[in-house]
Amino acid sequence: MAGEAGKPRTVLLATEKAFAKDAVDKIEAAFKEASYTMVKLENYKGKDDLLAAVAAVDGMIIRSDIVDAAVLEKAEKLKIVVRAGAGYDNIDLKACESKDVCAMNTPGQNANAVAELVFGMMLTSARNNFDGTSGFELIGRDIAFYGFGAVARAVGKLAVAFGMKMYAYDPYIPKDKIAEMGATPVDTVADLFKYQYVSLHVPLTPETKESINKALLLTMPKGGTLINTARQEVVHEKEMVEVLSERPDFCYLSDVAPSNAEEIKALVGDKFMKRVIFTKKKMGAQTLEANNNAGVAAAHQIVNFFEKGDLKFKLKA
Repeated sequence: MAGEAGKPRTVLLATEKAFAKDAVDKIEAAFKEASYTMVKLENYKGKDDLLAAVAAVDGMIIRSDIVDAAVLEKAEKLKIVVRAGAGYDNIDLKACESKDVCAMNTPGQNANAVAELVFGMMLTSARNNFDGTSGFELIGRDIAFYGFGAVARAVGKLAVAFGMKMYAYDPYIPKDKIAEMGATPVDTVADLFKYQYVSLHVPLTPETKESINKALLLTMPKGGTLINTARQEVVHEKEMVEVLSERPDFCYLSDVAPSNAEEIKALVGDKFMKRVIFTKKKMGAQTLEANNNAGVAAAHQIVNFFEKGDLKFKLKA
């Protein structure tokens, strides 16, 4: 149970895509300091491997690994699962609640990595992927954030350094707090799309799924650019094709390729990786520093949960 200090604990590091060795060593050191045992399940090939591994563990760290009702059914001793990263749609929160398993994420640990990638894509697009033609500068341009959490604020910090103007909408942060953090608050999601750049920083929920649609995107000014380092499903993919077809000036930059990526590539032709940029896989947090930060933070959250009853980053179903 949470807050029962001094008991022996076993924690599973379950990563279908393993952390770098340096990160694993730091995670293991955090558990060793607490006298916990860490068990590793890295680069596994099937769900059966995960189902077998969870049977006798008290806690678990995952990345993009799926924790659903089937996993929780096998994990009879499990009390906490921590997603090393910000997004958590790979965890069945309702199933966790029904099994009295605390689910957490590690918000902010990959913020700088994502922010630098956002600006890398923006600069690449603005300069036509350095193909020798004239592009444009970012100074004096507008960027609007849908969601103004740690990652968005990290992007905003770079935007200020580039001399850009910031706007933000976040239903969970009061307008005065948004203003204190350096952005001009707007009233609605639709208001964000008055500006040249819109950067998405929202989780995948029933409300956000396919919410970024044609009606919103067509209201963007000339050179309007959508940046998606959130989740693939937040954008209405079919309607994105229609927008790109109808608006030759519109740009889409994403670190998560849509399911219709090949159709979009064919549509934009030699403008791919200029007007439209997709990374080969989800790349926002793919730096050594972000991996270390998220993994070590997850380990400390598990220790603090058991030893101190700390529920700071508990996710609600």
